[in-house]
Amino acid sequence: MFLPQPRHAGVCAAALMLAAIVPHQAVSADQYHYLTSNEARGTSLSTQWQNSGATMTRGPDGTVIYLYGQTQPSVVCSPLQLCEIQLQAGEMVRDVLVGDTVRWKVEPATSGSPEGQRIHLIVKPSDPGLQTSMVVTTSRRTYHIRLKSQSSGYMARVAFEYPEDVQAQFDAINARIEVSTIPGAGIPAENLDFNFSVQGQARWRPTRVYTDGMKTYIQFPGQMTSGDAPVLFVISGGENRIVNYRLNGTMMIVDYVFDRAVLLSGVGRSQQKVTIQRRG
Repeated sequence: MFLPQPRHAGVCAAALMLAAIVPHQAVSADQYHYLTSNEARGTSLSTQWQNSGATMTRGPDGTVIYLYGQTQPSVVCSPLQLCEIQLQAGEMVRDVLVGDTVRWKVEPATSGSPEGQRIHLIVKPSDPGLQTSMVVTTSRRTYHIRLKSQSSGYMARVAFEYPEDVQAQFDAINARIEVSTIPGAGIPAENLDFNFSVQGQARWRPTRVYTDGMKTYIQFPGQMTSGDAPVLFVISGGENRIVNYRLNGTMMIVDYVFDRAVLLSGVGRSQQKVTIQRRG
């Protein structure tokens, strides 16, 4: 007689063995993945940069402005809306690489004259709740941008401020200050007092005399050595008094402010004399 009982037991045992094996086969490969200490450190450093606080400002036209290179900027978009990422004027785009090319579309647009043409990247997500990254290489730099989408609320315009542009602005300001600064005093002309008169004739007759309130500066038409320079006497109480001063190129710097002084060179008939008088 054929008995099915043992066969049923064999099937059950096989099923139990298969059940024991299947969970091991379903384990994700990520559970077996590990990072070396250097890889973990590199990932941590990159994450710190990606998630570091960004300096953002708002432009007059509502543009969200990031400081380039400070962090990985996030651009938040929304389906059925357009996000515009504005690049620097004159910057040419080489490549635009997006992690998710199926659900994110990026198209170029341009503005401005041919001499100062500006490229804009128009970003469009297909759905909310998406996240990917984008790398844009240009003729000047590389942008690493995080793209996110949500159902409502988005960044219509995004642009960048560049550290070299900020430095150029400071350089331009410093250049303007330097042009307006009178030699010797090292401060802007509007902070100086030029209320001096110069009388007399000499080959070294000063071109201007001024004070910053602490020192008096006498500028000559050409550089002189100590042997060629006239001697300065300050007139005080009807007497000529020698005071401390020094020569710096074309400038004679007196260590205090005087009201009247005389410059002398030579002796006898060849003597040359110039008088300096403070007015007011």
